[in-house]
Amino acid sequence: MFKNPSPATPAPSSSTDGHAAQTTASRRSPLGKFGVLPRLAGPSFLVIGFFARLPLAMLTVGALTLVTTASGSYAAGGFAAGAVGLGSALGAPLLGLLADRRGQRIVLLISAVLNALAIATLVTVTLTTNDFTPGSLAVVLAASFAMGFTCPQIGPLARVRWMAMTRRGPRNDMDTALSYEGTADELTFVLGPALVGILASLIAPWLPLAVAAVLTITLVSAFAVHPTVLHSDARSMPSDDDRGAAARGIRPVHVLLPVIGMVAMGTFFGSLQTFLTAFAGQFGLAESAGLIYATMALSSAFAALSVAYWSERFEHTRRWIASAVGMTAAATVLALPGGIPGMLVVLFVLGIFVGPTMVTIFSIGSVVAPGNRLGTVMTMLASGIVAGTALGSALAGLLAESAGASGAAIVPAAAAAALLVMGGASALALRNVSRD
Repeated sequence: MFKNPSPATPAPSSSTDGHAAQTTASRRSPLGKFGVLPRLAGPSFLVIGFFARLPLAMLTVGALTLVTTASGSYAAGGFAAGAVGLGSALGAPLLGLLADRRGQRIVLLISAVLNALAIATLVTVTLTTNDFTPGSLAVVLAASFAMGFTCPQIGPLARVRWMAMTRRGPRNDMDTALSYEGTADELTFVLGPALVGILASLIAPWLPLAVAAVLTITLVSAFAVHPTVLHSDARSMPSDDDRGAAARGIRPVHVLLPVIGMVAMGTFFGSLQTFLTAFAGQFGLAESAGLIYATMALSSAFAALSVAYWSERFEHTRRWIASAVGMTAAATVLALPGGIPGMLVVLFVLGIFVGPTMVTIFSIGSVVAPGNRLGTVMTMLASGIVAGTALGSALAGLLAESAGASGAAIVPAAAAAALLVMGGASALALRNVSRD
C-alpha cells in the first residue's frame, strides 16, 4: 500500500541516535518542526529561496498592468498576461529537464539573464510603441511569451533540493520542507501582485517589471550558487532510474495523475479569481478582488504549514481525498453569500483545505518521479498550475459574461470536484506501489 513517502531511496530508521538528536532539537527549536530546515540548508537559503520566487508572482500581473496602461486596451493587457502564462507553462518543464541533465546552477544563471533581457525588451517595446497595431502587439506578445518561458523556476527546484537533503532523515522531514514550500508559494503569490499594484499606482506602471528584473538577476543568481545546489547534483540524488521506478511499480500514468491534479488546482485558482472579480464588481469593488482573494490565500498558506504535524499514518492519497472533499464542499457554497463579509468567511474556510491539497500533490509527485527526473516532474507540476489557471480564467470569464458571478461560481466548484476524482484515481493507481 502506498504510504507517506520519502524520496526514492530508503531512509534509515529514525530510531538512530542522530535522528533522535535531530528530533529532540526540533522540539526545542522555537520554530517547532520547522527548526530542522535552517539546520539542513542554512538560514540564508530560506530567505533567498522565498524572495527569489517573487518575480514569478509579479510577471503576469505586471505585464497586464503595463500593457493595459500603455495601450488603453484591457484585451491587449489580457493577451499579454496570457502570453506570459503560456510561456511559463511551456518553459518550466524544459528548464526542469535541463536542470536534471546539466545541473541547477548553470540553468538558473542562464535563465536569470535571459529573463531579465526579456523583461527589459517588453518594457522598452511597450513604452516606445505609440500605436498598438496588430504588428506591434505581436511584438509585445512575443516579448511577454519570452518573459514567461525563461522565468526561473525557483519553487520546483527548491523542492528538489529539499528532497535530496531530507531523504536520509526522518520521513516527516520532507513533509515539513514541502509544507514550508507550499506556504512560501502562497505568500509570494499574495505579495507579488500587491507589490505590483503599489508600485504601478504610486510611481509608474513599468516599475514593477523593472524591480522583478533586478530581483531575478540578484536573488536568482544567489539561489543558483547557494551551497545547497550541490544537493541537486545527479550524484547526490537517489539513483532511481526508469528501471528502478518500474521495479517499484511506478508507471508513466502515476506521474500523469498528480500533473492532472495540478491542472485542476490551477483551474480552481484561475476561475476563483475571475469569479471574485465578477462578484466584487456587483458592489462596485472589482478592483478589490485581489484583496478579497488574499483571504483564501492566507488561510491556505498557514494550513499548508500544518501538514508538517500530520500523522505519518495518514497516507498521502487519503490526505488528497480528505482535503479535496473539504474543498469541494466549501466551493459549492461560493454562490450563496450575498455580500463581502459572507464571502470572506467562505474563502477563509476554503483556504484551510487548499493548502494541504497542494502540498500533498507535490509530495506524491516527488515519489512517483524517477530520482534522475525530479526537476522535470516538479516543474511539470508547477506548469500544470499555470496552464490550469489560464483555463479556469477563460472558462469562468465566459460564464461571468453570460450568467454573471453565480454562473462563474460553477467552475471553481467543478475544479474542486475534479481534484477529488483525481485523488480517488491516485489512491487506486498507487495502492500497489512501493515507496522504496
